[in-house]
Amino acid sequence: MTAVDQGTPADGLDPSSWILQRAISPRRRFVNGVATAWMVGSLLLALVPLVVIAAYVVSRGAGVISWSFLTKDIPIQTQNAGGGVGPAIVGTLLITGVAALISIPLGVLAAIYLNEYGGQNRLARVIRFMADVMTGVPSIVMGLFIATIWVSAGLHFGYSGFAGSLALAALMLPIVIRSSEEMLKLVPTELRQASDALGARRWRTVLSVVLPAATPGIVSGAMLAVARAAGETAPLLFTIGVTTGVNTNPLHGTTTTLSQEIWFNAQTPFSAAQDRAWGAALTLIVIVFVLTVIARAVSSKVSRVTR
Repeated sequence: MTAVDQGTPADGLDPSSWILQRAISPRRRFVNGVATAWMVGSLLLALVPLVVIAAYVVSRGAGVISWSFLTKDIPIQTQNAGGGVGPAIVGTLLITGVAALISIPLGVLAAIYLNEYGGQNRLARVIRFMADVMTGVPSIVMGLFIATIWVSAGLHFGYSGFAGSLALAALMLPIVIRSSEEMLKLVPTELRQASDALGARRWRTVLSVVLPAATPGIVSGAMLAVARAAGETAPLLFTIGVTTGVNTNPLHGTTTTLSQEIWFNAQTPFSAAQDRAWGAALTLIVIVFVLTVIARAVSSKVSRVTR
């Protein structure tokens, strides 16, 4: 009889592993295998549309990308070949950056209040409810709201990149609030108690203990909001106007973005315009990817420093 038949570990098999294998019933092994196959299959199924879309955009847009395409002004006539999306790249980075500067600090501060100070009081419940409502508001409604208040009927400031940033910031804010709050909830209570035991004030505990521990998750939520804002088109149609040149002043004058140029060019029957739309789409994907990688690297470095 072999060692396994005698109920003893075989040669070369760790006794603890052998005991664990013997303790797990065949039914549990079967259920575990089915669950593992289900999760792996779900992952592969979710990757299919992502890979197909990315591959198709790359195949259509890679041939258009060049240095001149990334730097030249947008042609006035959409049917004309040549030109580029330089002003749209500048506009996308500028408008999205200003929107992030508005929404991310406000969202993180709101999340800190909700989780560290507000708890379940009435004001905190109202803020959570409004954040959930704003998450479901269509982007075009937010664009119309900012256009009415800022651009035309209200303050009459006219089209500008800042108006577009306000619309995008309103879309980003609830995402940042809810994601940051959930990340703050994951920070162990023991860390707060240890800081309190050392005599630190609440604000010092939040700044030195809670925020560094939650930074990777907060950055992930912020980048999710930035990615959504960078691809929005509807709010910008009512707030930033149209231009074919570079405008680096967000407070004055019309501007354009990559998402807006994709929308304008994709709906035309001209092949040159459609090629620019695919090139702009690929450029936008690359920009979001690069920003995400940079944010991940920064959050990882911050986490190592604060440990």
